[in-house]
Amino acid sequence: MNTTKVFLRDKKLSGGRKSLYLDFYPPIIHPETGKPTRREFLRLDVWEKPRTEIEKTHNKQTQALAENIRAQRQIEIQNEQYGQMADIRRGADFVTFFRQLANDRKASNRDGWMSALNYLETFTGGSLKFIDLDEQFCNRFRHYLLTAPSNRTKNQPLAQNSVVSYFNKFKAALKQAFKSGYLLQDLNAKVEAVKPAETHREYLSLEELQALAKTDCDNPTLKRAALFSALTGLRFADIQKLKWEEVRQSEASGHYLQFHQQKTGGAETHPISEQAFGLLGERGEPSETVFHALHYSAWENIKLKRWLLVAGITKDITFHSFRHTYATLQLSKGTDIFTVSKMLGHKDLKTTQIYAKVVDEKKWAAADKIKLDL
Repeated sequence: MNTTKVFLRDKKLSGGRKSLYLDFYPPIIHPETGKPTRREFLRLDVWEKPRTEIEKTHNKQTQALAENIRAQRQIEIQNEQYGQMADIRRGADFVTFFRQLANDRKASNRDGWMSALNYLETFTGGSLKFIDLDEQFCNRFRHYLLTAPSNRTKNQPLAQNSVVSYFNKFKAALKQAFKSGYLLQDLNAKVEAVKPAETHREYLSLEELQALAKTDCDNPTLKRAALFSALTGLRFADIQKLKWEEVRQSEASGHYLQFHQQKTGGAETHPISEQAFGLLGERGEPSETVFHALHYSAWENIKLKRWLLVAGITKDITFHSFRHTYATLQLSKGTDIFTVSKMLGHKDLKTTQIYAKVVDEKKWAAADKIKLDL
């Protein structure tokens, strides 16, 4: 198949002027009319025989503008963003496109995409052509998420940070659609993201963590994994899939993990302490998972809560809180925020700075400055 070539032509007009237009060969299917066409008039005129400096300058600038349009149109045709293929793509269904992106995700990330898909299907009725997708629609969907009831708790609106997560996935789909030629403009760049709400990240003190270490748990594997998270900062998903071949040792530096983060896909080399290594147990075959009996379920959450209560801890602690505990304790012990950020596998330092607020010594000192003589 020959690629259509784009030429800049002119046509004589009355009054000594010429009209500039693009000439397509072979013809293309015009994206608006749907009919084969050889021409696209640019509505740009030049003087046929410029006499004054003003007319010469006008011709030079207009020719340059027309040439830029010609070059851009050539690129769009080569990238199938203009003409027949572009028309077919823009007639495709965005919801179907979003569903495919969701299906390509894995584990917890896929769950988040599927949840976002549910709200998109509800809002659109299950179908939306790319050609009907514009900035106004994006802002209406943003408003819908901010006011929509939660699918879990029907009488309450979606949590702010859930809205942030779902709309960010929507924006990611817009970005991918633009890259793939389904959208003529980058709507992702035009649409404002939803600002996350500040949340209180629950964590354990060193004394509470010590109490847990001395308390038996109905599920010993859960206990080992939770304490391992508190000593390494690893997420549940990364601990659950950790294999013995990823647990390594260097004579110079000691034990470390070499793995890919489940959430971001980032390759990590993660040093661990001797105490953390001791929680792994007896080494198995390279392809075996280290915590092979570790599962996520409502029943396991009940065991976690029971373990905490027996240890005398009444805080609302989830497994992810052990990762928060690692970050908070590291910062409180003087580890610099850049190192903590790397150990947590954060791509953006702003994410780690959330933990820095918890251990802001000036805030703690300020709380004790006002005293009353009672």
